[in-house]
Amino acid sequence: MRVELKGKVGEMMSHIPFGYTIQNGRAVVNEEEAVKIKKLFKVYLSGLSLSEAAQKAGIKRYHTSIARMLTDKRYVEDKFYPPIISKDTFEKAQLERRRRAEALGRIYEHKGNEKKCMNFRFHASMPDNLYDDPFQQAEYAYSLIKSEVILDDKQECYGNSRP
Repeated sequence: MRVELKGKVGEMMSHIPFGYTIQNGRAVVNEEEAVKIKKLFKVYLSGLSLSEAAQKAGIKRYHTSIARMLTDKRYVEDKFYPPIISKDTFEKAQLERRRRAEALGRIYEHKGNEKKCMNFRFHASMPDNLYDDPFQQAEYAYSLIKSEVILDDKQECYGNSRP
């Protein structure tokens, strides 16, 4: 069941972030959960993994949910949600996430000169059969289409400039 609560004027909210509750149409800090969020950021910055930091902070969520929490700007600055952590702590956590990702080789920097497309050639033979059912005729017509990938480095790709 999806619960929708009235949020900002003219908008609907389908999820209240961990650390907040809605009272009288306004987001307020859930003090018990806010303590856990502060601890999550603190122990993550001390060097623990996402799962270990969540466990230490007493937050029972999946790995990806914890990662999203560490990047959720609503904990710092938002018109609707009051801040729970400082901007400095948030920025340190973002730098630490980036540092760990780089150390594990998980950051891909686009170089801008890679060819990002494949060229195809299509052809179809003339139909031998005609069907009364238009769906059957369409299925048959599509079965006659043959395609091949063109491996030609000299051919330009749409939208990409060559070095």
